[in-house]
Amino acid sequence: MRGPFDLHTHSSVSDGTEVPADLVASAAAAGLAGIALTDHDSTAGWESASAAAREHGVSLLPGMELSTRHGWQSVHLLGYLFDPADAGILAETERIRHDRITRAETMVARIGHDYELEWDDVLAQTTPDATIGRPHIADALVAKGHVQDRGEAFATILHWRAGYYEPHYAPEPLEGVRLVRAAGGVPVIAHPAVSSDRILPEDYLRRLVDAGLFGLEVHHRDNSRAGAKRLLELAAKYDLAVTGSSDYHGTGKLNRLGENTTAPEVVERLVAAASGWAPVLG
Repeated sequence: MRGPFDLHTHSSVSDGTEVPADLVASAAAAGLAGIALTDHDSTAGWESASAAAREHGVSLLPGMELSTRHGWQSVHLLGYLFDPADAGILAETERIRHDRITRAETMVARIGHDYELEWDDVLAQTTPDATIGRPHIADALVAKGHVQDRGEAFATILHWRAGYYEPHYAPEPLEGVRLVRAAGGVPVIAHPAVSSDRILPEDYLRRLVDAGLFGLEVHHRDNSRAGAKRLLELAAKYDLAVTGSSDYHGTGKLNRLGENTTAPEVVERLVAAASGWAPVLG
């Protein structure tokens, strides 16, 4: 494999703004050798993204960003090349998506007491089979004129301090790693160092490594400088792969496609470690 790979991108199947095929076309236009499609708790975009990857000559690693939680801390787990029909993965993602909808409905009802906002306004911002989340509520708030953009929505109305927030169900990261590995996939923790005090405790990280954790997403705009330095130390200590990604959401975030990338040799190791699904090689 040659050229840069962006291993964390989102389409309209979750909270990105481009349909999977257009996301792949954007990757080709950006000069990327390959991308991973990692929508939240869903594999619904794999088929169309794979077809587009063959059309544009871009390599594709189908994946998912699995919601997990350790205590109060939300931990996003990137799973690559797992079997999407695996019973454990299917059951867990169905439970997460169902709870996401219930959670979103609860938040919209609370917000609706103070702002003009209804559930239909949120649905109008989604595509069929999308994993509904706070970004869709943010888009509805923008469409209704309550905020200027997603960033303002998350900083104000959707911030947990505003009083409208509701958590959703998510398994422990340890269970997430085990699920991905059991499905033949390869797990990597996404943006683990938004601040240095947000990194998982080392004793817990060691348990994740023992369960099959493959790597840490070190090169990501949301990781703090001190946090990224600590992640590199932990990766060296536990022989974890180091990845880099954009966490691209189209126009949904400022993140630019390919702003951080993963070395081809790391991608080769990742592909070799997977047995659940084959990548599309451009």
